[in-house]
Amino acid sequence: MQYSVVSGSISTRKTACLVAAVYQGGELPDATRAIDKTTRGAIAKHIRGSAFDGKHGDHLLLFDPAGLKAERLLLVGVGEKKTLDLAALRKAVRASVKALADAGIGEATSLLTTLKPAGFNVEAVARATVEASEHAAYRFERMKSKQSSRAPAPRKIALHVATSTQLAPARRGVNTGGAVGLGVALARDLGNLPANVCTPSYLASEARKMARKYASLKVKVLGETDIKRLGMGDFWGVARGSSQPPRLILFEYSGGRKSEQPVALVGKGVTFDAGGISLKPPARMDEMKFDMCGAASVFGTLKVACEMKLPMNIVGITPATENLPDGNAVKPGDILTSLSGQTVEVLNTDAEGRLILSDALTYVGRYKPRVVVDMATLTGACVVALGHHASGLMSPDDKLAEDLLAAGERAGDRAWRLPLWDDYQSELDSNFADFANVGGREGGAITAGCFLWRFAKDYKWAHLDIAGTAWDSGAKKGATGRPVGLLCEWLLNLKK
Repeated sequence: MQYSVVSGSISTRKTACLVAAVYQGGELPDATRAIDKTTRGAIAKHIRGSAFDGKHGDHLLLFDPAGLKAERLLLVGVGEKKTLDLAALRKAVRASVKALADAGIGEATSLLTTLKPAGFNVEAVARATVEASEHAAYRFERMKSKQSSRAPAPRKIALHVATSTQLAPARRGVNTGGAVGLGVALARDLGNLPANVCTPSYLASEARKMARKYASLKVKVLGETDIKRLGMGDFWGVARGSSQPPRLILFEYSGGRKSEQPVALVGKGVTFDAGGISLKPPARMDEMKFDMCGAASVFGTLKVACEMKLPMNIVGITPATENLPDGNAVKPGDILTSLSGQTVEVLNTDAEGRLILSDALTYVGRYKPRVVVDMATLTGACVVALGHHASGLMSPDDKLAEDLLAAGERAGDRAWRLPLWDDYQSELDSNFADFANVGGREGGAITAGCFLWRFAKDYKWAHLDIAGTAWDSGAKKGATGRPVGLLCEWLLNLKK
C-alpha cells in the first residue's frame, strides 16, 4: 500500500472513505466528535440505531455523510477509552483495512492516527498503523494457479494528524512502519512456501538476491563439504538424513564503523521437520514447513536493517537443513561431536533444532559479537507453557532479557521470560556423552534453552522459542512473521 500523512480540515477532505474511531459505549474521540458536529449528529444517531457499540474490531459503514466531502464514513471500534493502547489501535487498524477491502474501497483517509494511546507519541502511532495495515493486507497466493476471489486491500491510505507540527514525526513513523512491514512480509513469504520449493538451497539463493540488492549486505554460503570440514558434527548429524544438501548462510550487514562489534542473530532453518527416526505423528505434519521461521526472521530483520540503513553492524547466521528418516539419518543413541568439541548423545532425533543451533552458536563466536539472540521454533513444550500469544525468552543476562521483553511490548510482539536455573541442567546428564540433547518431559522448553546455553557461554546471549508464535493453524493457517517486529524494535532501541 501507499501511505501519506495529511493534516487540516477533515470536513473538506476529499476521499473515498473517512475512517474514524469510536470508543466502547459510543463515546467519541475528539476527531470523531468534530465530524459528528459537522454532520449534525449523524454519527451519534447511527450508533444509537444500530448494534455497533465501539467494541474492538466492530465497524459500521455510512454512505454519503452529510456535510463531508468524503463519499463514505467507516466507524471503527477501539474498545474502552481508559484502556486504549497500541494493541487496541492495531486491532482497530486491522479491522478497518479488512472492512475497506470487503467494501471494495481502494483509497481512504484514516483518523485513527489522531488517537493518543498513553505513553506513545504520533510517530509511534503512525508506525503502528502502517505495520498493522500491512499485516492485514498481506496475501500469499503465489502458488495458486488463479487469484482468489478475496477483495484486495486498499491501494492508498492517508494518515490524518491533528496538527501540522505532527506531520514530520508521523512521516518518520510511516517510513519505519513501512520498512518493518517489508521485513515481516518477507519472513511470512519464506515461511509460507512449501518445503519442496523452500529448500536449504532456495534459502541460500534468496540470501544472495538480498546481497545483490543491498550494497551494505554481504552473504557467504557454506555447503556440505565446508560443514563437515569445520567439524560441525551436530549440524551434519541432522542434515545427513536428507537428500537436500544443507547450507550454512552467513549474512554480514555493515552499517556501523568497521571496528564496531556486531549484533548477531541466529535462526533455526529446518525447512521441513519430519522428526527424523523419531518420526512425528501424521496429524498437522504439513505445518513442519514452518520449522524454518527462525531463519525467516533473520532474513526479515536484515531486510529492515538494509531498508532503514541502521547505523550498526549485524551478523546473521541460519543453519538450513531438512530433518528426515533416511537410512543415513542419525539414530537415537548416536553420539555426535559438536564444533565446540562437546559430545552430545542424541536421545530424540526430533530435538534437532538445538543440534544445528549448537554449531551455529559456536561459529558466531568468530565474529566477536557484542550480543547474540537466537530464535527458533524449538519446542512443543513452549506452546504448552505459553500458548500462541507469547514467545518464550531465556537469557542469563537480566538487562538483555528486560530489553527484549520491553521491545516486544512496544512492538505488539510479546515474549515471556522463562528461567535458566542450574536446577534444570542435570536433566541433560548422559552416561555416555558430555550431555544428552533432551531431558525429561517436564520443563522441556527450559532444558532446551539450557542445552543451547552450553554453546553460548562466551558472549551475551538470549534465546527466543517461537514455536507457538511463528505461525497460525486452522482456518488462518500461515506464517505470522514473528518475532521480526520484536527484533526490529530492539535493534532500533540499541541504535539509540
